[in-house]
Parts: sequence; C-alpha cells; structure tokens
Amino acid sequence: MAHIPANERREALIAAALRVVARDGIAGATTRAIVAEAGMPLASFHYVFASHDELMAELVQRAVNEEYRAIAPLLGSDVTDAALGDLVYAGLQRYLDSVKAEPERERAMLELTQYALRDERTAHLARLQYERYTELVQMALEAAAGRTGWRWNTPLVEVARMVVALADGMTISWLVRRDDTEALALARSAARAVEAHAAAPVAAGTQGAAS
Repeated sequence: MAHIPANERREALIAAALRVVARDGIAGATTRAIVAEAGMPLASFHYVFASHDELMAELVQRAVNEEYRAIAPLLGSDVTDAALGDLVYAGLQRYLDSVKAEPERERAMLELTQYALRDERTAHLARLQYERYTELVQMALEAAAGRTGWRWNTPLVEVARMVVALADGMTISWLVRRDDTEALALARSAARAVEAHAAAPVAAGTQGAAS
C-alpha cells in the first residue's frame, strides 16, 4: 500500500465508511469493518486518520456536500415563465428522485446527524450540516425568484429553514412508507406552503390600473 498516495487512501476509506454506515449503521462502522470494506490493512487507516472520531467528523461534513447534488439543478434552471411554486415543486421532485435513487445514502446521512448530536464534541458538526443545508436552499430559492420574477414577503432564511424541515419530513416519510404518490403529494403541498410566502409579479398595465 506504500505506493498509494495518502489522499487516495483517505478518499477510499471515506467511501468505504459511507457504504458501511448505509448498510450496517453507525454501530457497525468500526475501524476494522471500514478497512475490510476498503480492502486495506488497519495500518492504512491510522496512516491517514488520527482516530475513528476524525473519520466520522469527515463523513458528517461530506453529508452536506452530497445534498448539494439535489439542489444544484434548481440553481441552474433556465425557467423564466413558471409560477414560483411550480419551480419549487420541480426542485423538490428532483430531491425526492435523489432519495429514491439512493435510499441507503439517505439513511446514512440521517445516522450521521444523529451520531453528531450524541456528543457535544461533534454536535457543532450537525449544526454546521443544517446551516449549510439552509444556505444552499436559500440560494436555490433566491435563484427561483429571480427566474420567475416573484418577490419574497418573508425573510428568505426563514423560508429556507422551512424547506429544509419539510424536506427532512418527506425523506423520512418516504424511507418508512416507500409511497411515491404520497411523497409527490407532500412535495406539492410543501411547494404551495413555500409559495404562500411570496408574491407573484404584477402584470404590465395592472399596476397602473390599480393605482
């Protein structure tokens, strides 16, 4: 293993740890289980990580980066003539698609959050995780308003926190029930709730007539 660069060993161990957490939970993600999954000797683990806790902290931070994949399509949307709620619904559909495509990964993300909250030494990582989720959603909502011409009536950070909470609920509900129809209905209801915090653009000529 000496010829493999340390950064490559690190990435391989992180990927292996995520697979083990998804399959066996945090309790099963022992150092020996992780190196066995990666096909590496135990010495390789200690070569790149000071401790098991350091690896777990890295996994929590990776959880944030993973969620960006579900939000990025909304940030890059070129839709300009849709209602804001429709664009939010489309973003939530993409998010649900990512959950359905990799349910094991989503279970791992939830386990990592719970793991971080069990110890004050790592609780800040859970807070960081959700702060970053909120930032990403806020960016998506700002982009959606910019594309559609709608205007937010509620501080955007509050709306973003609501979307994060709703997405959490949809995730857990789908993981428990595996009901696609129900999940899409929840996404539609969530989009309507989000849209209620914004105002549609005023049509040309309407503003003058109203005044």
